[in-house]
Amino acid sequence: MSTPELNKPAPAFDLPATGERNISLSSLKGSKVVLYFYPRDATPGCTTESQNFRDAIDAFTAAGAVILGVSQDNIKSHEKFKAKHEMPFDLLSDSEDRMCRDYAVIKLKKMYGKEFEGIERSTFLIDEKGVLRQEWRKVKVPGHVDEVLAAVQALD
Repeated sequence: MSTPELNKPAPAFDLPATGERNISLSSLKGSKVVLYFYPRDATPGCTTESQNFRDAIDAFTAAGAVILGVSQDNIKSHEKFKAKHEMPFDLLSDSEDRMCRDYAVIKLKKMYGKEFEGIERSTFLIDEKGVLRQEWRKVKVPGHVDEVLAAVQALD
């Protein structure tokens, strides 16, 4: 598994999304794209992160950015999570881990003494031409959305 490189084309994707459609990177050309990968719908950290992106949507939109959340959860779970927290952006379902592996966010984790593979909370900023401009790995939720917004605004 290779890691995506800054200032190179971002890995392409085409995945099922909320709203009964598919979203691809190529369909987003001309917009800045914020991809945030999170471990699981409706867990405390993932809920807080998603709410923080939701609450900053006007500033991201004003800066010309589209926000997309990505996890391994299925669309039904995403639809419920999105509706409950009134998220004004789409969530992508990567149930086969293709996009997660392309962006190198699948990591070996430990919980209660057991090892398993899961998503390491990560965010990627892609410019209007599809080039990866910035990445954040091992994301800590507090203050993260403000940092991402500043990077989006700095692309202008």
